[in-house]
Amino acid sequence: MSPRVAVLGLGAMGLPMATTLARAFDDVVGFDVAPERVGLAVAAGATGAATVAQACAGTDVAVVGVRDGAQLDALVLGPDGLAATLPAGAVVVVTSTVGEEAVRSVAGALAARGIHTVDAPVSGGPVRAGAGDLLIMVGADDEALALARPVLDALASSLTVVGGIGAGQQLKTVNQLLCGIHTAAAAEALALAHRLGLDLDACIEVLSQGAAASFMLGDRGPRIAAQLRGEEPPLRSRLDVIGKDMGIVGDVTRRLKVATPVAAAAEQLYRTGAAAGLEAADDSVVATLLAARGPAW
Repeated sequence: MSPRVAVLGLGAMGLPMATTLARAFDDVVGFDVAPERVGLAVAAGATGAATVAQACAGTDVAVVGVRDGAQLDALVLGPDGLAATLPAGAVVVVTSTVGEEAVRSVAGALAARGIHTVDAPVSGGPVRAGAGDLLIMVGADDEALALARPVLDALASSLTVVGGIGAGQQLKTVNQLLCGIHTAAAAEALALAHRLGLDLDACIEVLSQGAAASFMLGDRGPRIAAQLRGEEPPLRSRLDVIGKDMGIVGDVTRRLKVATPVAAAAEQLYRTGAAAGLEAADDSVVATLLAARGPAW
């Protein structure tokens, strides 16, 4: 039987995931604190819910997309949160990058209510989320994974089980270390090209065909170029999100005493952008800080 799926959090990733799931399953419910986001989910084929409790009534699989650990705690442990409203035997799929301690904490609270947890941070961005083409790194026991598997398969083109609860977050932390560095490197390279007077679109095309190519250059490059030209690109990935992820990287590496000087420099770049009041801007905006010209100046 098709599971009843609730998607809780309809932000940049949650909404396209809800859209994908509404194509795959008959009964998908969407909830967000912003009513306009719920309306977009309804337009994409989901059913809207006004509260978490309404979304969770009779739910088999709850897919959670939140910004950070604090939001996850509030959604799970609040008086009308998942722990209090989901039926026993349901499974919560945490798709957000929140760190291993946060996901283990909520998994323990849910287990006390007979609710399973799958640690399943995703990578790939909104476009791939809307196409069911995500990379998902999973930490879960066999029973929880079996319950969530149909939903995970609908969202992912690549799904890897790496261990128990927390292991998915650990691998995502490694993933985000590279993403944060690669984004900063793309911003540096294109800021230099801009100051040299080179055609930025041509630079991206050439660099993407050689040894300097990276996913982040291909994905962020056009938006970085737009920022450097003084244009405003579409918002795809907020600066405060990548900054939060690099903060998790920094916390983990300091705890383990692993030297990561390049990641630390990238984190400081995102902090500089936040200090300039650019938290809600697309993360490509950091290139304007490096080039010392553009919207940030």
